[in-house]
Amino acid sequence: MKNHMMQGWRLAIKHFYIVILLFLYQLLWGFFLYRFIDSVVAPILRRFPDQSPSKAAVQLFMSEAQFQIMKTDLLTPYLWLLGGLFAARMLLSPLFNAGLLYSLQHASDAGGTQFLQGIRKAWKPVTLLYWIETILTLAPAWWLAPRGLDALMHSRSISALLQQTLPAAGGWLLWGILLHLLFLAMQLGATSGKSGGIFQSLGTAVKNLLPFAGLSLLMWAIGSGIGLFVSSLSLVWAGFIALIVHQGYHLVRTLLKVWTLASQYDILRSKEV
Repeated sequence: MKNHMMQGWRLAIKHFYIVILLFLYQLLWGFFLYRFIDSVVAPILRRFPDQSPSKAAVQLFMSEAQFQIMKTDLLTPYLWLLGGLFAARMLLSPLFNAGLLYSLQHASDAGGTQFLQGIRKAWKPVTLLYWIETILTLAPAWWLAPRGLDALMHSRSISALLQQTLPAAGGWLLWGILLHLLFLAMQLGATSGKSGGIFQSLGTAVKNLLPFAGLSLLMWAIGSGIGLFVSSLSLVWAGFIALIVHQGYHLVRTLLKVWTLASQYDILRSKEV
């Protein structure tokens, strides 16, 4: 496993300019999402009563908010904007995935990276697989969301709520992880340039699911550990240096993502017959 991580690191460093590009993409996406949330939440908070409101004032605020949400078209433009942002992400993310996954597999062919060529050659199958994965990942919400809302409304304590929702939430999480690993393998197959590469890579991932998943979980744990460390540093050591470290972490997180993908590719490549 250490060898796969080392080889993945070499591939990630070789694609550092793609890391910078993905970092800027995530930065812009986060900025627009923040501005969208701020434009919705800030006007509502400005209408909230004073710092020590009476119970009647809070009830009046909640009743007014419920009326505006349920009886007016106040949310309609925000829903359209949110849908537009989601659609843009659904279109752009698989393009970046196609370019990166293709380049990881063909970087040594011409002595350099092949990001743009990967987008041109593999964007169609990768986009289709990305959409199918998203739909299958969100599908359980059709059954789980109403039950979760019902548990939230009728549970008498936090412990009772967790007892009702944690098993389903844990199953949903495992379902999402399994889908992500299998569809990642298929996307690697789609960008390999081989005939039948999608099903070949899927078969390799299924046969070697334990080491594939183990490496993936280890890399995710490393990323989570670094994230917790940076968050703790920001809370304990507030100041300009902590702000720089916190902002710089987003670049590190993008590098970790590319490192993880490169390591996952390397372990699947080593298992191919």
